[in-house]
Parts: sequence; C-alpha cells; structure tokens
Amino acid sequence: MSLLGRIQALLPELPPSERRVAEVVLHRPVEVVSAPISQIAAWAEVSQPTVIRFCRRLKCSGLPGFKLRLAGDLGAGIPFVHARLTPGDDLGSLIGKVFDHAVAGLARGRDALRPDVLARAVDLLDGASRIECYGLGNSGVTALDAQMKLFRLGTPTLACTDVQMQRVAATLLPPDAVALFISNSGRTKPLLEVAELARRTGATLIALTRSGSPLAEAADLLLPADVQENPEVYAPMVARLVHLTLIDVLTVALALRKGPEALGRMEAAKASLKPTQEP
Repeated sequence: MSLLGRIQALLPELPPSERRVAEVVLHRPVEVVSAPISQIAAWAEVSQPTVIRFCRRLKCSGLPGFKLRLAGDLGAGIPFVHARLTPGDDLGSLIGKVFDHAVAGLARGRDALRPDVLARAVDLLDGASRIECYGLGNSGVTALDAQMKLFRLGTPTLACTDVQMQRVAATLLPPDAVALFISNSGRTKPLLEVAELARRTGATLIALTRSGSPLAEAADLLLPADVQENPEVYAPMVARLVHLTLIDVLTVALALRKGPEALGRMEAAKASLKPTQEP
C-alpha cells in the first residue's frame, strides 16, 4: 500500500492531534514535501513534536525520511479509481489531489530532462529531411499532437498511429529522417517491431519513453519520461501530460534554433485560423 493509502487507512485510529497532521498531508501532499516543520505544525494547529510523532507512527525516523517517502509516493500514478480518494471525500479534495499529482509528475519530468540531451534532440530534428511520429493508443494521441506542432516549422512531418501504416512508413524512411517514438511503457511489441524496421533504414530514432525500457535501449536518443504508472492498474494520465510537455519543449527549442523564418511560419499558421473564429 502507498504511504498516502496507509495514512488514509490509519485516520480512524489516530489521536485527534495526529489526525489533523494526517489530514494536512492528505489534502496538501505536494506542499508538505517542501514545507518546514513549523509550517506543517501551523497548518495542522499542533505542536512540532506532534508532527514528529506522526512521522514515526508511519515507521519513518523523522520528518526528512517521511518527506522522501511522500515525494516518491507522489510519482506513483493516478489509479482508474483514485486510491487516495474515499467515498466521503468532497470534490475539493478530488481537485486538489489530482492536480497535486499532475504537478508532481511534471516536476519529475522537468528534472529528468538534461539540457545537453535536449540540445542533441534539437540538432537531430533541425537536420532531418523528414520527421515521423509513432505512437499507439494513448501515445498515438501524443504523436498527432507532435505532428501538429512540428510540421509548422517547415520540415515535412507525419504522425503514424495505425500498426500496419507504421510498418510501411518505417520501412520507407530515408536515412536522413528522424523517427520520434512515443510510448508510456516502452514495451509495446508492435511498436518495438516498427522501431527495428526504422533502424534498418538508417534513420535516427528518438524515444520519448521510460528509461531502461526496450524502446529506450533501441533508440539513438532518449527523452526520459519516468512517471511510474502501471497500465494494468493506472490510467497513464500523468505520463501523457509529461509527454505532451516534452513535445512542447522540443517545439519551442526547435523554433528558436530555426530563427525568424520558423517563427514567421508559426505566426502565419495562427493567422490562417482567424477567419474560422467568431470575432
């Protein structure tokens, strides 16, 4: 059971003062990770020793150890039925917990992306004769988003989200193309087979997926998205947010690299949509 799940289960057994600390942690987990003990005690309206007692009740040596476990818990995924919500929780709790979880996942994605890796990805995309974006299921939606953003910068860009089309397209890639593979698990067999077909053409493979996965190992460059979500149990909601944000980072960095001409193309594309909008 997760740390937050254990806290939820312990609530009825806790003394009133420690219960107030538990409720603060459940309602403000992201803030608790970075807050000093004085602030946590003030939120719960208890003494600082009470906060320490609560941490030790959870088998932690003190507040620093508790925060480390809590930070790890925040990256564990959003269940289809949120395990940290109970039937008695109000909608305010739901909003806070789901948003806090998303913020924590995005922070992990930000911290994992090194500037030198981003620079290498931009170099590869900038020199590509063609960009093709591959993804299946939920990741197919991200592949379509990548196409919509990248093709405005002047390089022919295609999104492939059908397995049969992916196999044909990957086989026909020119050697100076870049293939962007997007996957939450990095273990989807049909996508791995397509990656192998793309590799045989001499095209460069960029993977947006989990570190250490088969897809990450097959790629020439990895953009890590290490949100710990098990697709058997969790809806990959936070992973998708991280993927979409990484695509945004890539697009902005590439536009800046290409300079005024690319920025002008983006402005022209935006202007072309004005006649379709109500004044």
